[in-house]
Amino acid sequence: MLELSILGFLAEEPLHGYELKERITALTGHVRPVSDGALYPAITRLVAAGRLDQHTEDGAGAAPRRVLTLTERGRADLLERLRRPKQAEITDHVRFNTVLAFLRHLPDPAEQSAVLRRRLDFLETPASFFYVGGEPVRAEREDDLFRRGMLQVARATGQAERAWLREAIAELTAPDRTG
Repeated sequence: MLELSILGFLAEEPLHGYELKERITALTGHVRPVSDGALYPAITRLVAAGRLDQHTEDGAGAAPRRVLTLTERGRADLLERLRRPKQAEITDHVRFNTVLAFLRHLPDPAEQSAVLRRRLDFLETPASFFYVGGEPVRAEREDDLFRRGMLQVARATGQAERAWLREAIAELTAPDRTG
């Protein structure tokens, strides 16, 4: 997820490390903050793999800044990651939002639609936070006020996301869009 975020933001414009960290933090929020101890080693790996270039520019203060840019190899890697997200990037809400944030970089509407279909298929599989006898517990059958609240909010959120996914897939696969 971190490397996808780095590649995705740098596909939009060159950035220095601090700017990149701020954008990733804004995307993932307090749920999964990015630390320097994770970000800079990931940048180093991507530079070593030829996916990023870096050069030094004068900073706003006295210290110079490393500015990062996406290479053609990096762009190809980004597109491949967007075409074929890992299963956890489909099933985990925060990770899926990261994919969604950069899906516009994938030029083919059919490929974009295929990613959205994977998420929709996942969301249409009956699931719950809680199970009894292997069966998902539904909100209306939960006696605990707080668990019932979790289930009701998850249901409403899931319904809204499924509706948006269906609309987006329809728009991406409309004859005037694909033809």
